[in-house]
Amino acid sequence: GVTLAAPTPFHPSPATGNRQRSSPSKALSRIFNSRKVSSLASTSSWVYFTFIFDIGVRNISYPENCEIMKIKSCVGITKPSLLLVHSELPALTFHKTKLTWTSTLRFPSNYERTSGSVTRFHCSVAGRTGASTSVSSSSSKSNTVHLSRKQVKPSSLYSRPSLSNMKKERIANRAKVYEFLRVLGIIPDELDGLELPVTVEVMQERIDFLHKLGLTIEDINNYPLVLGCSVKKNMIPVLDYLGKLGVRKSTFTEFLRRYPQVLHASVVVDLAPVVKYLQGLDIKPNDIPRVLEKYPEVLGFKLEGTMSTSVAYLVGIGVSRREVGGVLTKYPEILGMRVGRVIKPFVEYLEGLGIPRLAIARLIEKRPHILGFGLEERVKPNVASLLEFNVRKASLPSIVAQYPEIIGIDLKPKLLGQRSLIQSIIDLEPEDFGTVVEKMPQIVSLSNTSMVKHADFLKGCGFSLQQVRSMVVECPQILALNLDIMKLSFDYFQMEMQRPLDDLVAFPAFFTYGLESTIKPRDKIVAKKGFKCSLSWLLNCSDEKFKERLNYDTIEMEEMETMPSFDMKSLMEPRSDESDSDYEEDSDDEYA
Repeated sequence: GVTLAAPTPFHPSPATGNRQRSSPSKALSRIFNSRKVSSLASTSSWVYFTFIFDIGVRNISYPENCEIMKIKSCVGITKPSLLLVHSELPALTFHKTKLTWTSTLRFPSNYERTSGSVTRFHCSVAGRTGASTSVSSSSSKSNTVHLSRKQVKPSSLYSRPSLSNMKKERIANRAKVYEFLRVLGIIPDELDGLELPVTVEVMQERIDFLHKLGLTIEDINNYPLVLGCSVKKNMIPVLDYLGKLGVRKSTFTEFLRRYPQVLHASVVVDLAPVVKYLQGLDIKPNDIPRVLEKYPEVLGFKLEGTMSTSVAYLVGIGVSRREVGGVLTKYPEILGMRVGRVIKPFVEYLEGLGIPRLAIARLIEKRPHILGFGLEERVKPNVASLLEFNVRKASLPSIVAQYPEIIGIDLKPKLLGQRSLIQSIIDLEPEDFGTVVEKMPQIVSLSNTSMVKHADFLKGCGFSLQQVRSMVVECPQILALNLDIMKLSFDYFQMEMQRPLDDLVAFPAFFTYGLESTIKPRDKIVAKKGFKCSLSWLLNCSDEKFKERLNYDTIEMEEMETMPSFDMKSLMEPRSDESDSDYEEDSDDEYA
């Protein structure tokens, strides 16, 4: 038992200070001889406790004007002569003249037992009001005194703003930023939920940086989420990485207009793996920057998604693995095309027109951009337009193979315009216009000035309007060749070969052969042998075939070959030219 009594002042000995030595056994006797637990006097102004240690007595007294004081003690007794005490001293906070004290003590109710037990004692003192209760257990009776009063919530010296105040402050700051953006003409509606700078100054810094990159307010409104990117943490690291790869700074503006999401990316996690994957597709390191400039969206693709399946499909239809790097360099948009929705339907449609799959693969190797022609929006309507303008269905494969762009342009207006022009300069019949397109589909993109000049040249050479029309229907290429070369060939025809104009009317393709490489050498050989032959027999054959003809005694009619036409088999032959970089765009140098 323990007795809590009214204060008995403690006077320390001058020699020992606040600590007095006493016998442990006597101290135990004083504490536990009393079995009665006294109620605390309600008029007490001091609370006084005595704790017994094996080394002496410590007296702790607290004034009533302390607001909060807590002492937790655990006493375990195994022998009457030994008392173990573990004390946790309280943390004190002074604010009001109130006392709220909770103490937890564990001590045996019967000190004479050799094996003690632990019970709990709760005491709460606050002001003048108190209450006590006692609880007895089956093993040993213990008394519990509990004095309680409604505790007053303390107020910390280090006070924090409440969550509601912090939330209100955030809302106020965000409203200021929104108002600042509206003044600049930026619509912040899509920014709700996005982490933004808390100050207008930081937002101003981001907008100024974007302006330096060439982006306008309109560009920012197209993708306002770019305002969530930090200049130092996001924008500068990404742009530095692109610059080190070789992406030209002059292209940054267009790059970011097309794919502003790149500013959210992590260089290590998002960008570097994509670049490494592109290099693994045989795209040369020097071509990587050009690929990114042409198709920046590729930086947002998953490595094992659309990119890998599109490449695998192209290889499956016959595109050479050695050509994959060049194909992707010319037209990296292929990496974003879905096989089932875009590439496969396009290939199957061309097969349905009569173009062999291997020929389609060769077309893709040379002009991979044809895969970007919308099948429903452009390709099918253009094929229908060709048939409408008297092009034979059997000629469609040859037309597409010669000039794949014809199925990707806005064709019908061009067909109308070119037919009207040719009809006006050489009086061409509508039915013949289809034949002209079959033999030279590029005529739909030929400039008006070029056709007029060539028609005038032929008329100036002495050909009649009817003869010019016949020559154009037979060989439309004469409307697109280099005029200077045509003049040299015609001068040689007149001065050296001294043939009639009717020979040119019968074989207008004469102008398509090289003067120095073919016409002059063969003409001299035939003249030396004394042969009399047509221009077609002289020119319309390979060098090997021409040598065979020179061994004939006579010129047989079956040796007379028809006008040269496009051979689909030539397109299906493997490509022999391998360039270091396939980035250069193809051009039709043979046409004016």
